[in-house]
Amino acid sequence: MSTASSRTIFHVDMDAFFVSVEELFDPSLKGKPVVVGGQRDERGVVSAASYAARKFGVHSAMPLRTAAKLCPQAIFVNGHPERYREYSGKVHEVLGHFSPLVEMASVDEAYLDMTGTERLHGRPLNSAHRLHGAMKAATQLNCSIGIGTSRLVAKVSSAKAKPNGVLWVLPGEEAKFLAPLAVGDIPGVGKVMEQKLHAMGIQKVGDLARLEDHDLEHRFGKWGLALAGKSRGEDAGGWFDNAVGESVDAKSISHEHTFNEDTGDAERLQSTLMRLSEMVGRRLREGGYFARTLQLKLRHKDFTTITRAHSLEQPTQMDHQIFDEARRLFFSNWKPGAPVRLLGVQASNFESGSPQLDLLEPSRDQRWQKALAAADHLRDKFGESAIGLARGMKGGFRERTHENPVGLPGKGPEKKKDS
Repeated sequence: MSTASSRTIFHVDMDAFFVSVEELFDPSLKGKPVVVGGQRDERGVVSAASYAARKFGVHSAMPLRTAAKLCPQAIFVNGHPERYREYSGKVHEVLGHFSPLVEMASVDEAYLDMTGTERLHGRPLNSAHRLHGAMKAATQLNCSIGIGTSRLVAKVSSAKAKPNGVLWVLPGEEAKFLAPLAVGDIPGVGKVMEQKLHAMGIQKVGDLARLEDHDLEHRFGKWGLALAGKSRGEDAGGWFDNAVGESVDAKSISHEHTFNEDTGDAERLQSTLMRLSEMVGRRLREGGYFARTLQLKLRHKDFTTITRAHSLEQPTQMDHQIFDEARRLFFSNWKPGAPVRLLGVQASNFESGSPQLDLLEPSRDQRWQKALAAADHLRDKFGESAIGLARGMKGGFRERTHENPVGLPGKGPEKKKDS
């Protein structure tokens, strides 16, 4: 087994992926400020922004209405998740030609373990440029590639290589490369942790690296030790615990929907729960999971939010069973007519393996399994809105464009290693 210092890891990040795919289908968008994720007057958030829109301060996760104020001339696009899945699949195929160890971190970024591939693809910088060209030829899209001895260094370096660049941090230069960067550039350091570090006088990664490991552990526990490792360029904790390409089981699967206008319409609310239940069920089947615990998320007009969960006697991955439980939880916690802002359905406490059929009506469960498998196949081919249960028709809403959609290449149960 090779040592960490001899590893060669690529982080491939597609440049403005959602926007770039939209430009392939509508070339008139090129060079213009484009916002993907919804319309300017909707309650949703920005999924992606073109580089032209970013110059005005628009960024992902920002409310659409805020983006419209910052950049009134922007073109707002709802997004086409089925297209993004298709092109993510093309990206995955290209990556597979360069290394058998590919980890799709999201729909538009991946890690490759290129250790030991020099005889086949050449030195890291040469192979990165070859990958760059192959990606452009196969997808017509640009990407940025970071190269390092760890996923952390590769990810940080790809961000510094954007757009459309390649950056190699040579072995032994990791700490020197990271030292002048802001602590917020470290993957896993969010706004809260960044504020805590700033309060300690830690602004740069180099400031963090000068602290003793035990001091950081005393202040932040295990996360403090992980921070110490990250400051040196190590894959320490949070996202980096597994090997590249190793299957990692999800802890929960959830979908939620924010209504453009608050509603107290019971029929519409139930239909929305049905649609959310279908989306959760689809993700469960895709991952080969059976959920024992189901949870409802309910947010009222005044932003008061409640969550209610219940564990089932038998785990499930069937849409109608998820819906039945979600609906029961909803009516147990909703005052008829009260305006609702958001609904969410979550599944957790997973079990794997074959489902246990209803002993009284095993044929009914088998029919449902076949019907849902057929529905999933149609969705794979024609998109998530291609088919659905009738109860969810009135609750139909646009699939949210985000980085971890259903159908992420390389994430299906067939990709999992045998135990």
